[in-house]
Amino acid sequence: MPKIRETGDLLTEKINPNTIDIDSKTTDQIVDTIISEDKLISSAITAQNANISLAVNLICDSLKGGGRLFFTGAGTSGRLGVIEAAECPPTFGTDPEMIQAIIAGGSEAITRSIEGAEDSTEDSVIELKKRGLNAADIVVGIAASSSTPFVQSAIEYSKKTGAKTVLITCNPAINTVPDITISLLTGPEVIVGSTRLKAGTATKMVLNILTTASMIRLGKTYGNLMVDVQPKSSKLRDRAIRIVIELCGIDIDKARATLEISNWNVKASVVMIKKNMDLDDALKLLEESDGFLKKALL
Repeated sequence: MPKIRETGDLLTEKINPNTIDIDSKTTDQIVDTIISEDKLISSAITAQNANISLAVNLICDSLKGGGRLFFTGAGTSGRLGVIEAAECPPTFGTDPEMIQAIIAGGSEAITRSIEGAEDSTEDSVIELKKRGLNAADIVVGIAASSSTPFVQSAIEYSKKTGAKTVLITCNPAINTVPDITISLLTGPEVIVGSTRLKAGTATKMVLNILTTASMIRLGKTYGNLMVDVQPKSSKLRDRAIRIVIELCGIDIDKARATLEISNWNVKASVVMIKKNMDLDDALKLLEESDGFLKKALL
């Protein structure tokens, strides 16, 4: 079993000397104090640049090989994983099965606290087995304390299957099970132990980096344009039109007409226009280019 750290030993549970009298401050002073503490987040992330990059490479290797990315966590950490997984399909056109989240307490825990769910060493394993975790997959455990039982058991089980593992924590890690550990040392919280604050913000930022960098590496963007966007709302259809106009230098009517022919496939629309191809040929060229629009346009 992994080591479990006493709560009092956690960096995130220490009393913050900068906020010890925060309840005596004015509103302006409280806000200024919180902002000052949040300035520490950037340096904590920067210190983990190398490990974050290694994690991105592991994620890319897994996804390129047909594997899946799983986020596991409890409480705030679990909810952050749910948000990250949910945002990838509309942003990058990924299959919902490619990036998934497992939260202690199940879907009910997304909107309210399920006390004690984080202490289970069985539930995360049961869920990973149910989803058929295998050696092609990668599991990112999210645990501010570094030793949440729900997360640690998920990582231990994942290692046994041959899946790659990453741990994101906001304390010095005491377990050596994960392949990569990202320790975001944001320090004591403004409110003691409230890891939804600096720890949660830092974790969300790193999750953004992991998914965004991985999707860029997998050809889900053209430059900084969201060319795999799923235009299922008027706002996203407008974005798709603007992307096609930007890349092809055409008017709005032609951009819209081409997108309608391609069933709002931005990449295919760009190839159709730039290469003067029909939809079938454009899709074939994109497939031969591994989905990289830039490569298809060479």
